[in-house]
Amino acid sequence: MKEPAAATNIDSTATVQKQALLYNMMLIRRFEERSAEEYTKSNIRGFLHLYIGEEAVASGIISSLAPQDIILSTYREHGHALARGIEPGIIMAEMFGRLEGCCRGRGGSMHLFDRNKNFYGGNAIVAGHLPLAVGMALALRKQKKEAIVCCFFGDGAVAEGEFHESMNLSALLQVPLLWVCENNQYAMGTALRYSHAMTSLENKGTAYNIDTAVVDGMDVLAVEAAAKKAIETIRQTGKPFFLVCNTYRFRAHSMFDAELYREKTEVEEWKKRDPIELFTAYLLENKLTDQVSIDRMRAEIDKRVEDAVNFASEGHLEAIEEMSRYVYSENPKMQ
Repeated sequence: MKEPAAATNIDSTATVQKQALLYNMMLIRRFEERSAEEYTKSNIRGFLHLYIGEEAVASGIISSLAPQDIILSTYREHGHALARGIEPGIIMAEMFGRLEGCCRGRGGSMHLFDRNKNFYGGNAIVAGHLPLAVGMALALRKQKKEAIVCCFFGDGAVAEGEFHESMNLSALLQVPLLWVCENNQYAMGTALRYSHAMTSLENKGTAYNIDTAVVDGMDVLAVEAAAKKAIETIRQTGKPFFLVCNTYRFRAHSMFDAELYREKTEVEEWKKRDPIELFTAYLLENKLTDQVSIDRMRAEIDKRVEDAVNFASEGHLEAIEEMSRYVYSENPKMQ
């Protein structure tokens, strides 16, 4: 991370913003750790894909978006939902399958959705949401709304046909869309070098004549700076932008993953670049926070996550007679 010219030149607003970045990353990390614990207790069922290690990407990018901007994500979306401001208790309740969840417990871990936050998933099909992002961005343009679409996806999606179709269409239609590739080096259990002839994924954006940048996804300040520049460009031009964030997940692909495809030594090397530890050290070194403040922050986060689990545990299961509801539209105009 780049050193500031002098700590005294950073105003209080900038300091608070940096502390907020750390808070968001720490919240995501603790929430994910607790989710893993609840999964082993069978309180969370089905699939569970943890975001541990990638926190700088969600925090740096989403903090740069406006409330009216639309976000689409993959099944590894808990971090994005938290960074967007969806309450931990609402997310945990959804993962517990409770009515109090953001989708009445019907979406679970992979399908978080909150229209009030302009958070449209949580999409479980790899690259399946990319065409949706183009359509939503086109709708924003046609409606002349002051908003953009931000679409998160992994390196695995870049190998799918929908990626190429969607990138091409977004360039042809000139829509306000931020493409964010969270390149964590592994599409499930397949290393990047085995699935992409061109491993510098940013070149794929250039191929479609889309403005492109690549950033260290373990450095939250670098991510934030790249995101702000990309978003400003999109707002000025109305054209798509492709941002590749090179990052790494510290945990297995999912809780079902035996993780036999990478060496433990590789994981340990990446952990030396833990985005939370790096940013904490940066803030302390530049006197933008102190250990007392960090400890207080951690205690508050621990309580919020504990309250989230309690809220989910005390939630309600959907009544059997309601199970067929929402299968068909309840809108009289469509019947």
